Amino acid sequence: MAKRPWNRVDLPVYSISSKQKNGKANMNIITYAQSVSLQPKQFICAIYQNTQTLSNIQVHPHFVLQILSTHQYRLIELLGKKSGKNTDKMEQLEKRKLLTEWKGFPILKDCIAVIEMNAQPLQIQAGQAVPDHSLFLCDILSYKNLNDGEALSLNFLREKNMIRI
Repeated sequence: MAKRPWNRVDLPVYSISSKQKNGKANMNIITYAQSVSLQPKQFICAIYQNTQTLSNIQVHPHFVLQILSTHQYRLIELLGKKSGKNTDKMEQLEKRKLLTEWKGFPILKDCIAVIEMNAQPLQIQAGQAVPDHSLFLCDILSYKNLNDGEALSLNFLREKNMIRI
């Protein structure tokens, strides 16, 4: 077995749609997201440090978690490899006519499902000497299934040679 134990289990690939206080939206890729309770339904979301998404959630904790489909894998380049701090991701998505709206947030038309969340105020830093993620316990406010299809996963991205881990 060449993979490390934590890479042997396939993980879904999500996108977060978040907003700044002024309402300007951003989207980012997240793979460290997991359901952690039944009642109330809650998720833990790990947001990468120094991202526009982290800045947004720290001041506006209401956001939408989107479950991506396999045919959306090409969005990884824009949503995961470019920073919302210096790239207007929403403008590029609008030009490609990939957006619609749900609960006041822009979402990707072809995602499988959306989950409206609210992050609790406590955040935990993850990473050793220099934290690499901030963990948030998030309450699920609502959800909606949108499209059929297979969820995008890390193994799918590995098969497309888009990630190394």
